Amino acid sequence: MVHRGVKNPGARSSAKAESQASDDEAASEVLSHYSSASESTSVAEEGAGSDAVDEQAQQEEVEDKLKECIDNVTDKSTRTRQVALESLRLAFSSKTLFDFLLERRLTLTDSLEKCLKKGKGEEQSLAASVLTLLCLQMGSGPEGEEVFRSLKPLLISILTDSSASPIARQSCATALGMCCYIAAADVEDLVSCLTCLEGIFGTSCPEEGSSVPTHHSPPLQTLHCNALQSWSLLLTICPSSQIKKILDNHLLKLPLLLSSDNVNLRIVAGETIALLFELAHELEEEFFYEDTDLLCTKLKALATDSNKYRAKTDRRKQRSIFRDVLHFIENGECHEETIKFGLECMYVDSWVRRRMYNAFKEVLGSGVRHHLQNNELLREIFDLGPPLVLDAAAIKASKISRFEKHLYNSAAFKARTKARSRVRDKRADVL
Repeated sequence: MVHRGVKNPGARSSAKAESQASDDEAASEVLSHYSSASESTSVAEEGAGSDAVDEQAQQEEVEDKLKECIDNVTDKSTRTRQVALESLRLAFSSKTLFDFLLERRLTLTDSLEKCLKKGKGEEQSLAASVLTLLCLQMGSGPEGEEVFRSLKPLLISILTDSSASPIARQSCATALGMCCYIAAADVEDLVSCLTCLEGIFGTSCPEEGSSVPTHHSPPLQTLHCNALQSWSLLLTICPSSQIKKILDNHLLKLPLLLSSDNVNLRIVAGETIALLFELAHELEEEFFYEDTDLLCTKLKALATDSNKYRAKTDRRKQRSIFRDVLHFIENGECHEETIKFGLECMYVDSWVRRRMYNAFKEVLGSGVRHHLQNNELLREIFDLGPPLVLDAAAIKASKISRFEKHLYNSAAFKARTKARSRVRDKRADVL
């Protein structure tokens, strides 16, 4: 078991524009209702019983809108389906909806299957994203497993189909990895997903006898990045016997991807190497990699890369991450990050936790903090315990007043202005 021809074209275009506008209005209406419901939660936390009644009424209204979106996923209009999928994606990533989705998961799963089978490009991509979030909402129990098992073959089929849309394949790579991580019930599921993902990013590895990574178009490079990220996520739940095989097969291949012309692929390869080293040391404390010196030389070059032909933001991001990777390979110390959400915080102090947290952050976006607070699956994965139950007094005490925020920002602005003035004065002296 896995742990963890048109007679009146003007009229046609006008009708189409009106249809698209109405779809966009419907989507924004759902989102604005979701936003207002979220805001009313904080009001209810501070206010009296009437606010709680208002919140319940708003929640019912939001659920009606979501039911409409679920119905629209099977609409004849491609545009309407896409708008509905996007609305569901945003709603699922910003709220925990287990009870609402429990009795609708089979209907929604069937609808997503039709979108993946008959849709094209963007629709398939959105359907795969909503599927990922549905699985995340259902959790690692029988409900989540049921969602994963029913659509796993279809995800693999699209992912391995070279004629399929690249953006659809990209989303399917992410969905396969995340859904397997959440809901795989046995090692066979895990191994089959690992093998599939390896077959995707493996095509970026140099051919035998070459040390230069195979060049691909940018959309395919993004696909390979997503596949490698999903693959590395699944490494975190692999049994020891499987990790040993992977170490033997991939510690020689992955360093070659550090020479890729795609900055994101280089970065993901570097992070995956650090993750493999961490897992190797957990298996064997005295783990030794004979090509460590050569690897460190490559990492140092990337950590200090100042080539002008690379974009400045790419260079900055690359240097920062490869400094962390190099420090870990040389000293065994992982850069620690503190994640704050509500009244709680979480420490990301290992490459395993870093990969797990980044995976959920990539899927949930800004909703990751809400899910860390309220989603039992994430709280179990990150050992946070049951969701906190806070009374209005505790919530109010934790909030900074608008006046206090103003004082803090004013002080910070003055300090920043003084510091910049000193720097300008020094520059003037030099000139």
